[in-house]
Order: sequence, then structure tokens, then C-alpha cells
Amino acid sequence: MHLKVLGLNHTTAPIEVRERFSIGKAALRRGLDNLDSYDGLTEAAVLITCNRTEIYAVTGGDPNGLRQFLNDLIGATVDEKFLYELDDEDCTRHLFEVAAGIDSLILGEGQILSQVKEAYSIAKAEAATGTILNTLFNRAIASGKRVRTETKIAYNSVSVSSAAVELAAKKLGGLVGRSALIFGAGKMARLTAKHLLAHGVKKIFVANHHLERAVDMAAQIGGQAVAWEEAFVGAADVDIIITSTGAPHYVVKPRQTQQLMTRRQGRGIFFIDIAVPRDVDPDVGKIKGVTLYNIDDLESVVEKNLQARQQEALLAKKIIAEDAAAVMERFKYLKFQPLMANLSERAERIRLREIRRVAGKLPDLTDDERKVLDRMTRRIVRKLLRMPMMKLNASAGTDDENFYAQAVRALFTDEVTNVAQN
Repeated sequence: MHLKVLGLNHTTAPIEVRERFSIGKAALRRGLDNLDSYDGLTEAAVLITCNRTEIYAVTGGDPNGLRQFLNDLIGATVDEKFLYELDDEDCTRHLFEVAAGIDSLILGEGQILSQVKEAYSIAKAEAATGTILNTLFNRAIASGKRVRTETKIAYNSVSVSSAAVELAAKKLGGLVGRSALIFGAGKMARLTAKHLLAHGVKKIFVANHHLERAVDMAAQIGGQAVAWEEAFVGAADVDIIITSTGAPHYVVKPRQTQQLMTRRQGRGIFFIDIAVPRDVDPDVGKIKGVTLYNIDDLESVVEKNLQARQQEALLAKKIIAEDAAAVMERFKYLKFQPLMANLSERAERIRLREIRRVAGKLPDLTDDERKVLDRMTRRIVRKLLRMPMMKLNASAGTDDENFYAQAVRALFTDEVTNVAQN
């Protein structure tokens, strides 16, 4: 068996590619529920964020099973040039770095840890994880928390939402007294609203397909909810439009934007699209008076505090290396658990059979004598198995592991399969 991660992120694929990999939770759950139909896949968890889509899996057998699983999830064949694939130790280290915020577009961003937790929770709920991924994700989440506790990598960090607001402030020469319209009422939209207010924005309008959610968010931030269909009518007077809806298609299109610009009578407007898939049709940016940025344009903003965070990242990587090494050491022994369990179960069956046989010949045994016999035979079995178990464990991760695994199978169990095939 091998531990693998297959995926793409902001370093390997532009947003127009990444947005095609945004998989809805219902489709994700269906895919995980159908995991048994893919040859060689025994465990899987899928991590999806605005900057990455990754499948963590325990594989064996057909090497194409993992790729087919990914293709089926997105409903298309993936271009290999955008993908990366990491095995075993590299896969482990990668997840630990992701959970710690080391591998993020914005170094040290805090939201990723909760996204890793959610990915694991969904996979576990669909019974798609087992001993290996349960161990991997629990240790990665614990390591991510440790990094945030023992380093300052998250201090003064810039989130996607705050980076978007900082970009707007930079391009507009400040936000004090300005007004904004936010499409969306989810977590990212709410964080964006808070950053806008902190920068002095005087009025925030909130539009959402479900008006009650817009009303709830507006109440929390002191803004004003607007019906989705009427949002662009009120936008004639706003300075900034930020979109974060999670819709699978464009919600801002050229025609309605052109009509908006006509009503604005030549006054420019600033769009920031922080959704993946994108909310704003790229052709909107071609309209006179419109300035459009998407999530890939935010990278320059994060340079401000990067140097301090990079120093903390060095400390974080030491923690990650230590924690990843510990979990890899654990994995060395996990592969032998089925074999050792088989050996113990076989020995226990033999012990119980012989006790029953002796008890049949000694019907006058008292309960105390039966307990003495039971304890004595347990100790004999334990001592007989001690050396094979020790040799097997000591060989884990060495060139001798196949030799000892084959020897134990041949001498003590009914199994004959080479461990390298498992």
C-alpha cells in the first residue's frame, strides 16, 4: 500500500483551471461513497479550497484508479501538466505544510486548518478513511495547531478577504467614506465586510440569493440587505463590488455591467472577485470604467508582511519535520498490523482448542485451576510470539522487512502474500 496525494494548487494552475475543480459537497460525498468501485483505492479524502483541489489516498493495485477517481469527480479528463503527485513521506510532509499554512498563497493564513478538518470530517462520515488516513489527518491537524501555538506565523498574516480589501484601498487611494456592495453572505463575505469597515467604508450593501441570509449578515455589520435582482440598481452609487458567492457560474455578466456603467455616467467602479469558481465574467473587465481583479491578483498584496512570516515559517518547518517524521515512523508498523493480528489470532485459536481438549480429559478441574491453566497458556503463547513480533517490528522500513514478513507468514500463518504487494 502507498500513501499518495494527487492535486493542483495556485502554483501549478491558474484560476481559470482551478475553478473547474471546484466540487460541490453533494458530488464529493457521492464520489467518496462510491470509492469501492475504483481498483486500488482503499481510503481517500478530498481537500477543496479556493486555491487547491487535492485527493489524499491509500492506494495499491491499479495505478490509474486515483486519476480516474479525480476525473470522475470533476466530470472531465485532467490535463497532467497542472497536476502534482507525491508519495508516502513527501505526501505526509505536504499535508502537514498545508495544515500549517506553509503551502498557502498567503503564508500563515488561518482558514486552511478548518478546511483540512472539514475535508477529513466529510471523508470519515462517508466511511472513506481507515487507519492510515485517520492517523495522517489527526496528526496533521494537531501539527497545524502546534505551529500556530509555538510560532508567530499567523501574526499579522493576510487572509484572502483582508488582501482583497487592502488591494482596493491601495488602488483607490483609501476607503474612508466609500461604499461597497458584497455579493454573498458566507464566511468569506462576512470577513471581507469586517475588513471594509475597519478601513473606514461608510456603507455596505449585501446581496444574496437567499435574502434572509443577506438580512442576517447586514444586521451583524450594520449594513443594508438588498434583493439579489435589485442589487445592480443600487450599485449605481457604490465604489467597490466584491463577489464571494460560491456559485458554479458567473453571477456578474457584461450586459448588466454595461447597463450599470451607463447609469453611472462615466464614473468608474472597482470589482474584486474572490470566488472560485469566479463570480465575474472576465469580459466585464474589458468594459470602459471597470477595474476587475480576481484572487490571483492578490499575491502582490501579501508581500507587505512576508519577510517576518518567512522567518516564522522556518520555525514552523522544523516542527512539521519533527511531526511528519513521527507519523512516518508510525506508518512503518501499521503495514504489519494485519499480519501480526493474524499471527495472534491463529495462536489464540490453537491455545483455546488445546485448553478445551485438556478440560475434556480433566473434568474435575476447579474454577481456580482453570484460571491458572488459562493464565499459563496465555504466557506461553505470548513468550513464543515475542521474538517473531520483535523481529518483524524491527525490520519495518528496512531492506529486511520483506524477508521477515515472508518468514513469519511461511512459518506461523496461512498467508503467503509478499508484503511489498500490500
